[in-house]
Amino acid sequence: MSGRDVRLRSDRWFRPDTLKAFGHRSRIKQLGFAGGEFVGRPVIGIINTWSEITPCHQHFRQRAEDVKRGVWSSGGFPLEIPALSLSEPFQKPTTMMYRNLLALETEELIRSYPLDGVVLMGGCDKTVPGLVMGALSAGLPLIFLPAGPMLRGTWRGGPLGSGTDSWRYWAERRAGLLDDTAWTEIEDGIARSPGHCMTMGTASTMTAAVDALGLTLPGASSILAVDSGHARMAARCGRRIVELVLEGVGPDAILTPASFDNAVTAVLALGGSTNAVIHLVAMAARAGFELTLDRFDELSRATPVLADIAPTGRFLMEDFTYAGGLLGLLTRIRDLLSLDSLTVSGRTIGEELGAGAVYNDEVIRSRERPVADNGALVVVRGSLAPDGAVVKPHAGDPRLLRHEGPAVVFDDMAELSARIDDPSLAITENSVLVLRNAGPVGAGMPEWGMLPLPRALLERGVRDMVRISDARMSGTSYGTCVLHVAPEAAVGGPLALVRAGDVIRLDVAARTLDLLVDGSELAVRRAAWLPRASRYGRGYGRLFAEHVGQANTGCDFDFLCAGRPTPEPEIF
Repeated sequence: MSGRDVRLRSDRWFRPDTLKAFGHRSRIKQLGFAGGEFVGRPVIGIINTWSEITPCHQHFRQRAEDVKRGVWSSGGFPLEIPALSLSEPFQKPTTMMYRNLLALETEELIRSYPLDGVVLMGGCDKTVPGLVMGALSAGLPLIFLPAGPMLRGTWRGGPLGSGTDSWRYWAERRAGLLDDTAWTEIEDGIARSPGHCMTMGTASTMTAAVDALGLTLPGASSILAVDSGHARMAARCGRRIVELVLEGVGPDAILTPASFDNAVTAVLALGGSTNAVIHLVAMAARAGFELTLDRFDELSRATPVLADIAPTGRFLMEDFTYAGGLLGLLTRIRDLLSLDSLTVSGRTIGEELGAGAVYNDEVIRSRERPVADNGALVVVRGSLAPDGAVVKPHAGDPRLLRHEGPAVVFDDMAELSARIDDPSLAITENSVLVLRNAGPVGAGMPEWGMLPLPRALLERGVRDMVRISDARMSGTSYGTCVLHVAPEAAVGGPLALVRAGDVIRLDVAARTLDLLVDGSELAVRRAAWLPRASRYGRGYGRLFAEHVGQANTGCDFDFLCAGRPTPEPEIF
């Protein structure tokens, strides 16, 4: 490899006969490597988001070694570099606040070190877009290595889905229908192995989206974390990234607007997470393309839901894997895809689908018997959401998709938690629950959008109500939840003006969400409205609140979406 005439970015660090390059070479030798092992070879950064606080990635220590094996076998030189680990279960107030921090760190790690290409190791929710956003801005050849789903959960002979069944059985417990013994058994059985959520939550959705986008080895997102095929896939990532460097193929040679349409279409056919809307919009912008909410809605009208996976379906990701996985599903919507879109394999999506097949028509439905004809994700607009809001219709009660009712308003999550079970709260099953100040500026946009129902209504058998917020919800959640209302309340969006008893009308089929209050009255309220003081006076929280965009634009930082291209670092 060292004898090849290949222009490598890392040569700027290692090849010159200068004192600085001497220092670079001597420090790599300090690690125990000989000059022939790294000078003139593609240097591959393995950006690893492993940590002991991120259980989804607990197998990544070994997977990094598998990637290195592949890099070495193809003549490259691997360097493992840790990056911020975004742990969805533990990080507060929300990993959404730190997605952009991971993106910023990833971009700067890639740019500032002597790397020729990168393997991005992630899977847990915001880790996926954070890594990809940063790497797209850096522009070097890349492959994303998805963590893979965990094994299905189990309880008393039946399956458990992470997240989804947590919400479901918690509601039953609050209603007095589940005892402490059963609850502890569920806690013990719902997460049984390494890997991300095995429902079609945000992790499964986003790894599949990046797969359909062409940035993983095709089909890699469907491999279970504990399957030996996952280790083999990791080694293939190591081999292939060396080839991409030598071929000079970066993400700009792979990604197009049609690639993003493929990713959106895959998400829709999967019945995927609403969070994909925000993340794909942000990722597209980093690649230099505009992906709008209207494009999501346009594709949603034409794309059937074929994956019968929780939270809206009957099965889990383990079943999906054995049924044919993502490649199997894509074979059934190939007429909706841009088949000539390239992937990091060097082949087109159309060519890769030749290996796809479906082995279980219950898990991956046929076009003649879909889970739903269309409408996996719907964008609604109106006087309450001028810039749009997102609904996942098939996750809610069909009777509530066209609903009109009085608002019960909560100014923040603390107020909701304190009041939701208050017997004096004026609320019925026809009320519309409204949570505000939970958007990107207001609270970092946590997953609070699946508002809890009052205990009194749960005890009467009510399991769904219309819920509206400027928050997100977990991809594992369900219910008639209107999310990502933009502009958010914290910046003066109409949600800030809603008062208890105001009538709100939702019509998903008509794509509308309206506050039925006279314009003159709203003008009076607006004149009296004052923004809340930011809770952050310093630090990253202040940076986030001052520079984050709204949900409809992807919640990226303004200074990462504009300005001159960042130059290569100077080496003197």
